[in-house]
Order: sequence, then structure tokens, then C-alpha cells
Amino acid sequence: MTTFGFYSLFFRLNKFILIPFAFLLLSLSGCDSPKVTVKKEEPLYLNHSDTAKYIGMSACKLCHQSVYDSFVQTGMGRSIALASQKHSSADFSNATLYDELKQLHYKAYWEKDSMYMLEYRLRKNDTVHAHLNKVNYIIGSGQHTNSHLLLSGQYLSQMPMTFYTQKGKWDLPPGFENGVNTRFSRKIGLECMSCHNAYPDFVLGSENKYTSIPQGIDCERCHGPGSIHVAQRLTGSKIDTSKYIDYSIVNPSKLPIDLQFDICQRCHLQGNTILKEGKSFYDFKPGKRLSDVMTVFLPKYLGAEDEFIMASHADRLKQSACFIKSAERAEGTKALKPYKNALTCITCHNPHISVKSTRSELFDRACINCHGPAEQMADRHKQIKQYKAESCYTCHMPVSGSTDIPHVTVHDHYIRVPIGKEQKQKIKRFIGLYAVNEKNPEPLVRAKAYLNQYDKFEQNSLFLDSAAYWLKASSEGASKFQVEVQLYFTEGSHSKLLQRVKSIGEQKIYNEWCVASSYDNAWAWTSYRIAEAYNQSNQNTAAVKWFSKAVELAPYQLDFRNKLGNALANTNQMSEAKTQFKFILKENPSFVTAYSNLAYLLMLESKFAEAKALLSTGLKLDPDNENLMLNLVTLLLQSNDKEGAKAYLKRVLQLNKNNRSAQMALNRLESEP
Repeated sequence: MTTFGFYSLFFRLNKFILIPFAFLLLSLSGCDSPKVTVKKEEPLYLNHSDTAKYIGMSACKLCHQSVYDSFVQTGMGRSIALASQKHSSADFSNATLYDELKQLHYKAYWEKDSMYMLEYRLRKNDTVHAHLNKVNYIIGSGQHTNSHLLLSGQYLSQMPMTFYTQKGKWDLPPGFENGVNTRFSRKIGLECMSCHNAYPDFVLGSENKYTSIPQGIDCERCHGPGSIHVAQRLTGSKIDTSKYIDYSIVNPSKLPIDLQFDICQRCHLQGNTILKEGKSFYDFKPGKRLSDVMTVFLPKYLGAEDEFIMASHADRLKQSACFIKSAERAEGTKALKPYKNALTCITCHNPHISVKSTRSELFDRACINCHGPAEQMADRHKQIKQYKAESCYTCHMPVSGSTDIPHVTVHDHYIRVPIGKEQKQKIKRFIGLYAVNEKNPEPLVRAKAYLNQYDKFEQNSLFLDSAAYWLKASSEGASKFQVEVQLYFTEGSHSKLLQRVKSIGEQKIYNEWCVASSYDNAWAWTSYRIAEAYNQSNQNTAAVKWFSKAVELAPYQLDFRNKLGNALANTNQMSEAKTQFKFILKENPSFVTAYSNLAYLLMLESKFAEAKALLSTGLKLDPDNENLMLNLVTLLLQSNDKEGAKAYLKRVLQLNKNNRSAQMALNRLESEP
């Protein structure tokens, strides 16, 4: 029975898998962005200095009370908050949800000012599973959605219920549909938090650990760090901002058009984001070029001009003839506020005022400034049957759903003459991945983009072919090696990966390259992938060495520690393995796999009561975890409870009919007299 338990723990289950997000993209080769940008020298703002610090919007409030009061009511100001009834826009009269594929029910409710989310399973009207979590944060202003976040220790994850405000409907969050409901375990990393919030205190060497989380996007996300500006104002110095630029703080309205766009594009340009070498999601500052920090790729299709993802406002606007012509006209302007000679986001949107409070005629005014008075436009439209003389954006920026978020509609920011159904192309043809905010990305950046597209969005082997193509055109060095390792790992080409390690020199890689921690854990991931290649090649000692390196570089990436614990057990270092699993559970009590692994090691020591307690706790967290159930089978057979063991084996096979270890064990038990 020990052999069966060992097999189930270390060889069959517990593989480290990245679950993809749920919008599908196809692409074969890169193509350049067709966008027009106005290039200027970057202005020299004092708050671009490394000495400038973020000080929080409360400091801004002291001098800008009225702006503060209106901004905190905007979607940005309400982007995230501690869970409270005041912040929630959801309807709790019937806050229930059923995931038919997972056979799990959910219910959200309040107890005083605390919100809870209950997950449960019914079988013949009996509750066979119940798991309750307190909601710590509500993310989303409620204009479109409220989603919900959970803190386990200091590790932040998304919960499996979202309220879609426009439809007044509870449903699974985007990416949880179609059988990939990750329940309470989807990690909320820095990429997500750095757009939905002010900058959080993120723990280096983790994926989703935070020491503090602000509540809402703040002034400094658009204006840059405020310490120098506040210090200057406290000295009594003044600048006539009606005539001059105050270089102690960024005012987006006075930036060149392309740099102003970059502020909005930082978050309103969702897509396949590739960080530049040595950069993190903390590094962009308003007034700097976004392309110096990251490149954002999107797939381009012919015949799908009316399709777009939710946060693609900047990309859609920049495809508009209105933007292109206005940008050409504004090129070279010396005006104090260049955007007034062009069309940018703040032509229509005052970021300090909620869009809900903005009168529709203010949006039309931007159109009238170029196209003439409303009466003149109405006369031109008399022959158009659909014309109802409401607002320009009613027809030219029609309401549409997005391809990535259900139950939500937004105005398409691709301004154009309405396309009738008979004009739409019926054949949707892929053109390629293109970089929205950079004209000619480096080959290595393109290679990363295709790998990222494969890993996060759609597992299409053509993406790997494209990544290999761009890798060949990339310069040799440590950065290229990282991407090569990722490609070989993704392909499952472990022998190629190890051959590449050998050709460069393992000690050089270990001692000279894999030495720096970073917010994206780049070298930790490289170490992990090398370790897995050794692990899959049954070179256990080498696997321990490289898993240890991954943990050294990313000590709070708990999946790496879990793998290290497995590798230590495989080399009979049981005490050291237990130390890793105990560390994980102390850090994050919701890390299910560690319960199973630690329980197995305790079973080897005949500590069956402690092992059973761990397995029971794990199954309360995840009733469908095959690894937990198989190790519980081992425990039940130790006490000769064959019927109980059979029941769990049948449950495993219901979930996964291809689980050979469960099938073999069940066949053996059923063949016994």
C-alpha cells in the first residue's frame, strides 16, 4: 500500500500546471502597429527621479479638495476597496450561483458588514461539501462588475462569484467558465493589481503576496510620485500653471499626445504584455514612454473589426480616422495643452469626474468641434433611416459586448461610419500579433509574446513555431537563454533543454545568471524549468539543486517550494521535505497540495491520526482533489476500510476516468474476495 500511496503522490498527481485565462487568440506571425503617434522629446519632470516617492492621495486632498471629492466617486477611485455594503453594487436578494460542470453551488451573503461566500455541493438533497470564506476585497467599481478577493495569510486570490451590474446577474468570473472554475485559488498577481489599484506593497519573490493593499486607483497613477511636488508647495513656491508647466508633477493635459496616450494605455490597453528586460509593473511613470517598460501585443483579424476585448479603449480609438487625422494635424504643436489640437482620451473624458455624471452633450461637443454644429450634421443625416438625432456616439461608437467578459456592454471606441450587417465580412482571417504601443519590437520581445500567447491564452502549436522563428533572429546571451528554456519546457523537450544547459555550462548559468531576484521571478522560473527537466529525466539530485535555486530566488512562490519538497522526498530527505510543506501551510493555509504531501510523509512515519486530520482539512478546501483522495485511500486501507477506499477511488474515476493508478487500485480491490 505504501508503494501505491508513493506513486499517487510523487508521480501521478501534483503536476504544476498553469491554468490559462479564457479568451482565445490565434496568431502566426508578427506585424507592425498601424497607429499614428506624435513623437517629441520627453519632458524632464522632477518626479521621474528615483528620489521621488509615492505618498498617497490623502496628501493631494489637502490642496485639491474638490478634485479629490469628485475623483473618489469615479470608476478609478472606486476600483477596489475592503468588502463593505457601502462599496458593493450587487443585489443580494438572490445571490446564488450553480456551476453545473463542477456541480458546485455558491451563495454570497452579509453578516452585519462582513461579506461571506459559501461553496457547497448537494447529493440527493444532502450537503456533502461546504466551504465558507470571508470576502476581503471587492474589486470593480460596480459600473460593470463587482468581483471578490480572498486573503489567505497575505496571499491574494480571486473568488468564484462576480456580480454583473448591467444585467443584474451573478455568474462565474471571466475565465472561470467552461469547466475551469479555479474556485478560490486564482492568483491575483502584480500585473492585475497594478492596473486595478494604486501601487500595492508586493512581496519580492512571490506571485501574489502583499504586505499592504491600497483602496482604489489614486492621483499618482496618472500624475506620478508626489513627494517633490508637495515639498515644493510647502516651501511656498508657486507656478502660474495657466502659462507654464510645473515640472515637479506631471499634468497629463500638458503632455505631448503620445505620452498622454501612454498614461491611459498603461491600463486601458489589455492584451499580451511583455515587460522589457529588467523592468517590472512598478516602473512606468506618467510622462515616460510606455514602450520603455513594456510592449502590449494584440491579435489582428481581418473581418472582425467589430470585435474587441474589454480594456482596449486606447487601441480602438487609435484605429479611428478621427484620431489619425487629428494626430497628423497636431504634430509639431507648441501649445501648452497639445491635446486640445487633437483627439485623445481626455478630449471626452475628464478623469476627475465619473462618466455617469458627464452629460452626453459634452461628448458630442468633441465631434462638433471638427464636424460642425449639430443642426448641420442632422441635415447631412436626413437620408439615413437609422438616424434619430440622439448623440453622435449612439451610431458612431455603438454599444457592444466584449469578447472576454460576459454580460457587459461598452461603447466601442473605434469611431467610424456604422457597418451594416450586409457589409460585415463573413470570413474571419487572422493577420498576426501586432504591438499596439511600439512600432518595431525586438525579435526577442516578439518571441516572448508568442510564448506568452501560448501559455496564457490558447495552446496552439503554431505560436511555438513563431516563437522559435523569432528566437533564431535574437541575439545570443542570458536573456535569449531564458526564452529558449521556456520554449523547450513548454514543448516538453526536456532533453533539448538539458543539452542547451550543458552547451552553455551549468555552473555559469547557476552561479552567474541565476542570481537575481525580480518582480517577475524570471530567473526563478528558469531555474524551476531546468529542475523539472532533470526531474522528468529521473536525475533527482540535480532536480533538488535547481528547485532549491528557484526557491532561493523566489522564496514565497509556494509552487516552487512544493516541487522542492517533492524532490527532497524523492531523494529520501524526508525531514527537509516536511520542512518545506510546513513552511507552505504556515504561509498560506489554503495551499491544498501541501496538506496531501505532508500527510503522506506522516503516513510513512505511521502518524495516521495527524495524516488523516491534514487530508480532511485539504478535502474541505478542495473536495475534488485527486491527490488528497488517493492518499486518503492509502490511509483507509491501512485500517482495512476497503469499502471507504472503493468509494473514494470511484469518486476519483468520476472526475478523471484516465487516472490509471485509481483504476488499478479499484480493480485490485474488487477482485479480492
